[in-house]
Amino acid sequence: MASQFPIPQRRLSRFLLLLSVFLCAACGLVYELALVALGSYLIGNTIVQTSIVLSVMVFAMGVGSLAAKPLRRRAVGAFAVVEGLLALIGGLSVLLLYAAFAWLQIYTSALVVIAFAVGSLIGAEIPLLMTMLQRIRRQEAGGAVADMFAVDYLGALIGGLCFPLLLLPVFGQLKGAMVVGVVNVLAGVVVVLWIFRHQTRRVIQGGLLAGTAAVLVVLSGAYAFADDLELTARQQLYRDPIVHAERTRYQEIVITEAAAFNGAADMRLFLNGDLQFSSIDEYRYHEALVHPAMRGKHSSVLILGGGDGLAAREVLRYDDVEEVTLVDLDPAITELAQSYGPLRNLNGDALADQRVTVVNEDAFNWLRTTSRSFDTVVIDFPDPDSDATAKLYSVEFYSMLSRVLSPDGRMVVQGGSPFFAPKTYWSIEASIREAGFTTTPYNIDVPSFGNWGFIHARPAKPDPGPSTQAQPLRLAPDTPELRFLDEQVLGAATVFPLDRRAEQQRVQPNTLMHPVVLQYNREEWETY
Repeated sequence: MASQFPIPQRRLSRFLLLLSVFLCAACGLVYELALVALGSYLIGNTIVQTSIVLSVMVFAMGVGSLAAKPLRRRAVGAFAVVEGLLALIGGLSVLLLYAAFAWLQIYTSALVVIAFAVGSLIGAEIPLLMTMLQRIRRQEAGGAVADMFAVDYLGALIGGLCFPLLLLPVFGQLKGAMVVGVVNVLAGVVVVLWIFRHQTRRVIQGGLLAGTAAVLVVLSGAYAFADDLELTARQQLYRDPIVHAERTRYQEIVITEAAAFNGAADMRLFLNGDLQFSSIDEYRYHEALVHPAMRGKHSSVLILGGGDGLAAREVLRYDDVEEVTLVDLDPAITELAQSYGPLRNLNGDALADQRVTVVNEDAFNWLRTTSRSFDTVVIDFPDPDSDATAKLYSVEFYSMLSRVLSPDGRMVVQGGSPFFAPKTYWSIEASIREAGFTTTPYNIDVPSFGNWGFIHARPAKPDPGPSTQAQPLRLAPDTPELRFLDEQVLGAATVFPLDRRAEQQRVQPNTLMHPVVLQYNREEWETY
C-alpha cells in the first residue's frame, strides 16, 4: 500500500509517531513500577510483588497483541481508544489499588486484574503502531521493527529513571501515576490524531477528542482530590487517629495517638503499616532489648536501627557510656525523633545527646566499610518481611558484625515473636550461631505485640568447654532502676515452653543466597 503522506511531510510525521512511541513506552514502564512499589509498601515481600506484576503484565501483553490484530484496518482510531483507556486505568491504578486495600481488604486479586488490563493495553500498542508507521512510509519489516523497538526501549529507560528520581520525590505515588496518565493520553491520542488528521473522518476525530477530554477531566479531578483521598484511605488502615504521616523514599511513616484505657496518651509508630511501638508499653520492649547486653564493658555502643531513639534512651542511662553510634537508613525517622515533640519527650531527647552520632546509611553497607570496634551492639531492625530487611538477619551480616564487636563484647538482636513466628525466630538464632556466636535466646510479654523474643550473643571462644555454652543472663551491677526488667524476670525470660522450642532444630540459617527467614516470616504471619 502506497503512503498517503506527501514526501515533505513523511519525515516530520514519522518523527512525531516515534516520539509518541517513546512517550507511551515510558508511561507503560512507570505504570509497571508503580504497581510494584505500591505492593512493596503495603504488603512487603518485594520479590513476590515484582514477580506477580511482571509475569501477569508480560502474559497480558501477548494477549493484547493478538487481540489487536483485527483492529489494524482501523489502526488510528483503535490506537487512540487503547491509549485513552491505558491512560485512565494506568493513571488511576495506584489510587484504585490503595482504595481496595484500605476499604475492601483485598489487594492481590485486584492487583492481578489491573496488571492484566494495563498489560493487555500495552501489548495492543505495537501492532497498531507498526501499521501506522508503515502508512507513513513503507519500509522493510525488519527495519521497521528495529526502529520501533529501539525507540520503545529508550522510552522504557527514561520512564524507569524518572519514576524514582522525579515522579516519586515530586508527586508521590498517587499523583505521579496520574501525571503520567495525562502525558500518556496526550501523546497517544492528540499527537496521533494530528498526524493522521487528513486520513481520519471528522466525526471520529471529534469522538476521540471528546473521550480524551473526559479522561483528562477524570485524571485532573482525581489529582485535585488525591491528598484527601489518600488521607481518608490511610486512616482506614489504622484504629486510632493519625497525627503524623509521611512517605519517604524508603518507607511510609505513620504516627497515631489516642487515649488509652488508663487515660494516658497511646502514641504508636508504624513503618509500612507495621507497629514499631506503643508508648504505653514500649519500656518493656526496650528494657529487655538493651539492658541484658550492657553487662560488661560498654563504653562504646553501636545501635543498628532504632531510629526512634528509644533504644538510645536506655543506653544513655549508663553514666560510663562514652559514645553511641546509631545507624538508621532513613533520615526522616531520625529527624522525626529529634523534632516531633511527643516522640522527643518519649525518647528523652536521646539523639541530641553529645555522645550520640547518627549515621543515615544502609547498615549492611556501612558494616562493610567501617573500621570501628564496639563493646556492645544493639540491633533493633524491623521484622524481616522484605528483601531489604531479610539481608539484615543473614549469616553474612552477623559475620560482618563479628569484626566490629570486641572479643569480650555482647550483642543483642530483636528476633520477632517466638509464639506467632517460631520458625522466623529460631532461624535468626541459628543464623547468629552459624556466624560464630554463642547465643542465649529469651522472650518477654509486650501487650502491644504479645510474646516477643530476643537473642543475646557473644563471640564464641576458640577452645571448647563451658565458656562456649550459653550463659545465664544477668543485669549489670550499675543497671539503673527499671520499670519492668529485673533478675527474676530475666531468668524466667530464658525459659521457652516445649511447643515454642519445637522448630529450633528444624529451621535453617538465613543467608543472602537462601533467604529462608523471609519465607518463614511471610508464611507464619499470614497464618496468624
